[in-house]
This record gives sequence, C-alpha cells and structure tokens, in this order.
Amino acid sequence: MSEYTTLTTKLGLIKGLDHGTYHSFLGIPFATAGRFEYGKTIDRWEEPLDATSFGPAVTQYRTFQDHLDIPERRFYYNEFRQGIDFTYQEDSLNLNLFTPKNQTNCPVIVFIHGGGFNSGSCYDSAIQGDEYAKRGLVFVSIQYRVGPLGYFTHESLKKEYGREGNFGVDDQFLALTWVKTHIADFGEDPDNITVMGQSAGAISIQLMCLSEKWKGLFRHAIMMSGAGAFPSFAQPRPAQNTHEYWMDVMATAGCKSFEEFKVLDVEKLFEAWEKVRSRRKDNTYNTMPVIDGYYLTDTVSNLIQHPLPVDYMVGYTNNDMYAPILAHISNRFSKENGAYLYYFDIDAPGDGNKAFHSADIRYLFGTLSASHRPYDRTDQEVSHRMLDYVVNFATTGNPNLPKNTSLPDWSNQGKALHITRDIKSWKHIRPSFFTLTRNWLKIGDPK
Repeated sequence: MSEYTTLTTKLGLIKGLDHGTYHSFLGIPFATAGRFEYGKTIDRWEEPLDATSFGPAVTQYRTFQDHLDIPERRFYYNEFRQGIDFTYQEDSLNLNLFTPKNQTNCPVIVFIHGGGFNSGSCYDSAIQGDEYAKRGLVFVSIQYRVGPLGYFTHESLKKEYGREGNFGVDDQFLALTWVKTHIADFGEDPDNITVMGQSAGAISIQLMCLSEKWKGLFRHAIMMSGAGAFPSFAQPRPAQNTHEYWMDVMATAGCKSFEEFKVLDVEKLFEAWEKVRSRRKDNTYNTMPVIDGYYLTDTVSNLIQHPLPVDYMVGYTNNDMYAPILAHISNRFSKENGAYLYYFDIDAPGDGNKAFHSADIRYLFGTLSASHRPYDRTDQEVSHRMLDYVVNFATTGNPNLPKNTSLPDWSNQGKALHITRDIKSWKHIRPSFFTLTRNWLKIGDPK
C-alpha cells in the first residue's frame, strides 16, 4: 500500500504517492486549452495539488464508443486497456511524473503515447514509469489532444493565430517546455531529457526532430515503430489541403460556421466525425499533423535531410504495421543518422500474431506481468536487458554505457540489433525483407 508524500515547489504544494524507492505525481495539469485554441502553460496552482491519481484522458472516439465490433480495436482493448476505468475530458492536458527517491539531477524520459493520432492515453496498462524510476530515471508521460480536437483545420484559425491545426503537436511542445522549465523543482536534470514514443508518438518525435522550434528541449530521442521519412501518401499535408475534409465534418454536424462547430456538443461533434469516417477513405491523411508553417515549414521529405543533431534510438517488430515499409525507412534513417537500431523478433505468446505492432512496449516498460499473455522468466530477462539499454541511452546517449557486461554490445553502424528470446545470440543483422513482407501479407493486423 503506497503512502503519501508532499513536496513544495515553485508551482505550489503537491501531494503524491510514496512507493518506497520512488515517488509518483499523477495527473498534473501542465496547460489549459479551449476547443480549437492553442494551450496556455500552467506555471502555478494556488491550492495544494492532489496528484495521487491519474487525470482524465483527452476526449476521443473511445469516450462514446470503444468500437469493439472491429477486430483490431478489440485486440488492442484486450491488450492494453481492459480493466482500466478511463475518464475523458476536453480540457485535460496533464502529465504523470515518476521520480527516484533521495536522488537528484537524474536523467528524464518524456513518453508520448500512440493511437494513430485519434485515440490513446498516457496510462494504458503497458505504459508505467515505475521500472525507470527504480533504475534512477525520471519518467514523464503526457496527455495531448487527438482526433478532431487535435488536428482540425479552418481558415478562421489561420486568421486568428497565423497558423492552424496541430493542436496535439502544440500540446506536446507545451508539455516538453513545462518539463524543461519545472523538472528541476523536483530535483532532476532539465538538461538531460530524452523523448520517447511509439507509433503516432514516435512519428510525433520524428516531426519534432525536423523543426528548430524544438531545439534544446531534448538531448536524445527514442522512436518505436515510427522513424524515417514516410511514403509521400502518408506524410503531413499542407494545412489548407485538409480544409475540404473538415468542412465535410462540419456540414455533417449541421454547422454552417466555424463558430457553431466550436460550441457544438462534443458528442454530436464526434457523431458527425464517425459518419464521415465511415464513408471516406482519406481519414488518416486528414486527421494527423499538417504543414502549418510554424512547427512544420516544409515537406518531411525535405526536412528529414537535416534533422536535429541529437542521439537516436529506433526500432520495429517482425509483424509491425506496414512492416516492410517501416523497416526500410527505419533502416535508412538509422544508417544516415548513426541511430541505434533494433529489430524486435519475439513472437507474443498466446496467439499467432507474432511480434505485432506495439508488441515491444511491455518489454521496454517492464510491464509484462500486467498482461493477460503467458510471458515467462525468459521474457522478463529480455525486458530487463531492454530497460538497461534505454536507461544507459537516456543517461549518456549510448546504450552501451556505462559498461554492463551482461549486455551485448550495440553498434550504431547501420545494422539492427536482433532481439530474440536467446539473449546470448543477440547480434547485428539486416532483417529479411521477405520475412517482414510475408508476415505483413499473411498475418496482417492483429486479431
């Protein structure tokens, strides 16, 4: 049973949980934002802040319907969300901190969750910061706006702000800025921050690395299933190119103006979006970050030629989403930028989905025991090794330092570290394009 702890910071008094060797402070509001408005950072709370439970997730389609009749959504629900009582709220920009006890000036990891830019939360059962805090790191996970609340565009926004869309991107920027500004209040190192993300979270980090706006906010970057220059059909589009899509959503909702849509009941807003999603095939391209001239000033294909000079770790799985494409772009990015690349080749036990998209998350967070799958002692040992690599990387920018003789040496010379259940056999390879393609075509999305 956790005890309580209190801490006096420049932000105000905060109450968290004492887990013996580490503390957690949950649901801390880092910014506030109205619908289709860019957020404002919260730098002070007047009353003592109770940070002993997770805050609400941002309103998304799951708020109203989990769509469990769709196989892949049922799969991920069972995998990561079953048994968790989520709450949702429009203005819910909050973050969670896990900090080592009686240690100071520790490296910091800020994690950005996935969810295809239209769903997700920073406290799914796989995403917890306990193991990193036990190993002497600070772990931060953040909520950010998704779906129409995160990526709606309209000419009225351009007139008011000089930019449009990318509310979710802006939330991430405010969160990183908040951590950079305030993490020292918790006794930790604001100059040694690692951003870490999976899927849409990894893509978000890739976009961060293509913009001078983010320069100086982090030193290292870890991208799980989402590094590299994506094919042109899946890259951010100019904001104005998405106007027609959102006008369709507004018309479906019965709104004749931006002003009406901005104050529309949120459930009706999502009902209209669901109707549009059911009849259109271009939803993915219109509900993601856009080229806004602010965070993204050019195409990804052009910007990726000169990413920020930070340390990189990237990886993908044997049955990842668009596996052969993701492998190709990750391999190329790794080779061109000296990234530490891993190929996760451990099939998830319990079914035939192999190492599905996100199968590596629990290993990298040490949360295998929270899964319904029959993971065993070997899986736990692999997880410990992967955690050690990340801790070393977040500390120094090199997963091999400080030297740990139990870890196979990991090179950043263009080949992938092949992660299997046999730790002693880990070596560097170029994963088989045939195998990745076969998995992708034969097995596809998890069921």
